[in-house]
Amino acid sequence: MIDKKICPTCKQQVDLLANELGVCPACVNTNVGLKNAGAAHIQSRALFDLPQKPPRTEGGVRCMLCGCECEIGEEEWGFCNLRTVVDGKIKHLAGTPQKGILHWYRDPLPTNCVADWVCSGSLQSGKHNLAVFYKSCTLDCLNCQNWHFRQMNPHHSQTISASKLADHANSRTYCVCYFGGDPASQMPHALASAKALANRGVVVCWETAGTSHPKLLDRAVQLSLETGGCIKFDLKAFSEPLHIALTGWSNARTLDNFSRAALIHKTRPNHPLVIASTLLIPGYIDPEEVGRIAAFIAKHDPTIPYALLGFAPAYLMPDLPTTSVQHAESARQAAIDAGLINVRIGNRHLLGYDYV
Repeated sequence: MIDKKICPTCKQQVDLLANELGVCPACVNTNVGLKNAGAAHIQSRALFDLPQKPPRTEGGVRCMLCGCECEIGEEEWGFCNLRTVVDGKIKHLAGTPQKGILHWYRDPLPTNCVADWVCSGSLQSGKHNLAVFYKSCTLDCLNCQNWHFRQMNPHHSQTISASKLADHANSRTYCVCYFGGDPASQMPHALASAKALANRGVVVCWETAGTSHPKLLDRAVQLSLETGGCIKFDLKAFSEPLHIALTGWSNARTLDNFSRAALIHKTRPNHPLVIASTLLIPGYIDPEEVGRIAAFIAKHDPTIPYALLGFAPAYLMPDLPTTSVQHAESARQAAIDAGLINVRIGNRHLLGYDYV
C-alpha cells in the first residue's frame, strides 16, 4: 500500500498525488489548482532552458503548425524551440522537408505497437517497421516516458532531409511509424518523407497527441488510409483542465482533429484507420475520466479500437505507483459501458497491486 499525502492546494489528505504537479485530482478544476500545475510546467521547461509558454507577442508572426499557434517576436522562440523570427519571417531550425531532427531505427515486426492487436504489421514476421522518433514536441507532459529528447540542443543537432530518411527503407520495410516527442512539431518533414515512402509501397502510421494544424492532420490520415496504415491518437484526458494540468496545454485541437479523423475511419470498416489510447495515470486518469473519453470516441464510432496503457513512474511523476490491476480493469469496463466494443489493456506487465 502507498502512503497518503497532503495536497498543497486544498491541504486535504489524498491517496495518490504527484508531488511535482502539486495538485490532487479534486483540485485540478480550480483556479488555484491550475496555477499550481502551471508552476510545475514552468519548472519542467526551465530544466532544459525551453520556452515556458507559447509566446503571444503583440505584432509577432503567427506559426500555424500546431494548436499552440505561437505569435513569435523577433529572435523569440516558439514553444517547440525549433522556430524563431528573423526580419519578420519565421526561421525553421528543423521540421521542413529539408531538415528534420530525429532518431530512426528498424524495429523488427511484430513489435509493441499501441495498435498491435488490430494492425497489419503484427502479421508481418520477418519484416520491420521504420521507427521515426522526432526530438521535439508541442506539449509538456509531466509524465513523459521519452523526456530525454529535451536534452537535445536544436542549434547543434544533426538534421536529415525527408528524402534521405525515406532512402533508409529497404525491401524488408513493411511500415513506418512517426512518433516522438510528437511528429506534430515537425509535420511538414514527416509528411514529405511519408509521401516518399508511400510511393515505395510502405504502410504509413502515426502516433500523436493530435495537435497538428487540421489540414496537415488530414494529409497524414489520408496517407494512412491509402497505404493501409493507421493513426494512433493519444487521448490523454477529456476534461480540459485536467489535460492542461498534465500536459501544459488545452486538448481542444486534439479532440477536433480526432473528430475529423473519425469521419474518415468509417470509410474503411474492415481495417481500423483510427486507434485511440489513454495512459492510466494513478489518481488522475481514473475509470470515470476514461468513461468520458470513451463516450467521446463512441459518439463518433463505437468500433474504434481503444487501448488503455499502464503507467510507469517517469520524469516529474516518479513518486506515483504503476497502474493497479483493479484500476485498469475498472477503466476497461467503464470504456465498454460507454459504448466501445474493442477495448484492450496494454502493457499488462506494468500493472501492480499498490492501490485499489
